[in-house]
Amino acid sequence: MDKGKKLLGEKRREFILQSLQHSQQALTGSELSEKTNVSRQVIVQDISILKARNYPIIATSQGYMMLNEANTKIERIIACQHHADDTREELQIIVDHGASVKNVMVEHPVYGDLTASLLIHNRRDVENFLAKMKETNANLLADLTDGTHLHTIEADTKQQLNDTCEALKKAGFLLSS
Repeated sequence: MDKGKKLLGEKRREFILQSLQHSQQALTGSELSEKTNVSRQVIVQDISILKARNYPIIATSQGYMMLNEANTKIERIIACQHHADDTREELQIIVDHGASVKNVMVEHPVYGDLTASLLIHNRRDVENFLAKMKETNANLLADLTDGTHLHTIEADTKQQLNDTCEALKKAGFLLSS
């Protein structure tokens, strides 16, 4: 799009949709606002409108992504507990065993179940996530529950999931079932 030319309403939302559909990686609100010459807050509102129209858009720590419905990965929900200082080790164990972290979930006493998309696939994603947490001075969701949290992890094979769980158990992060 031409630098300095502002896209309005529906044309902008269509541009956002097409950008997300054709991107192989997450797009940040800042990137989208730069391309459309509007504020990041306008992009946040546009994303909310598109989600309300049932477009499968998710917000992750890396930016916005369009969900791919053709997922052939095997998923497992695991329960973990650890101190915030152990987050890097926990996430690295998961990705080092060939699994990905789809999300984190906690049970809040007032709001009930809270889920945040993570989409962490490799060590670079781990470092980017931790850098973003530090840069924004944000707390982990697990801080709300004294370190207890769930992850949906996914991998190509059941063995990768089993190996991941065994390594997390050995490190003392996996809660016994």
